Amino acid sequence: MANRSARHRFLGNPVARTVLSAWSWFVLGIIVVIWVPMVFVVWMVTAPFDKGRYWPGYLFRRLCVVHQWLNPLWRFRTSGVKITEPRRPYVVVSNHESFVDMLLISHLPWEMKWLSKESMFKIPLVGWLMYMAGDVKLIRGNKESIVQAMTGCHDRLDRRVSVMLFPEGTRTRDGALGEFKDGAFRLAIDTGCPILPLVVNGTREALQTGDWRMNVTHAEVRVLEPIETAGMTKADVPVLRERVRDLIAAELAVMRA
Repeated sequence: MANRSARHRFLGNPVARTVLSAWSWFVLGIIVVIWVPMVFVVWMVTAPFDKGRYWPGYLFRRLCVVHQWLNPLWRFRTSGVKITEPRRPYVVVSNHESFVDMLLISHLPWEMKWLSKESMFKIPLVGWLMYMAGDVKLIRGNKESIVQAMTGCHDRLDRRVSVMLFPEGTRTRDGALGEFKDGAFRLAIDTGCPILPLVVNGTREALQTGDWRMNVTHAEVRVLEPIETAGMTKADVPVLRERVRDLIAAELAVMRA
């Protein structure tokens, strides 16, 4: 315990934090450069039989695991329910604390396609990786884009690949759990796929808005029990939405305590 406390004080020193943050961003950039041709090769080789782009996406997410190994400021862990059928499609939902949520959730040992805002696809090299992985682009406030995004999510689920959505739509500034939108729950009921709730905790402190420097963080993503949607109709969307939100809120309170 004393060693851990001393390590925390050292890493929390402003000079050390600045230097290690610069190192971590540099390492992330190098990893991305290395990963682009690797994912491209896997994408090309598996394209004839992997229409859901499961394996290019799976390799893409491992980038986040390697980065965390090389980042002394962050410690991530996964917990909760073990998914024994990685190719069973789920509509995965999670609370949204930070940009770092995506890096943490990518540590889960199965592939899922992300519904991501358009700006993410415009990041150099990262956007290429997202296209090759088959992630789904969304232009916020554009009705045509929303319809196309939902069609894309249907396509991924039909190809036996899970999709990942943040039902809050965006992260809240104070860290409180926001209201959930209907989209993910309509999608689950329309396709008959189970909802798989995740709870993330600790990522808000990892990288605060407006500051490029990272902080010492121990973050966790916890997988809750899947919720079946078979037999549900659109009339059940509000009840399902609030049920899932209540489960995530309760588990989040436990984790924060």
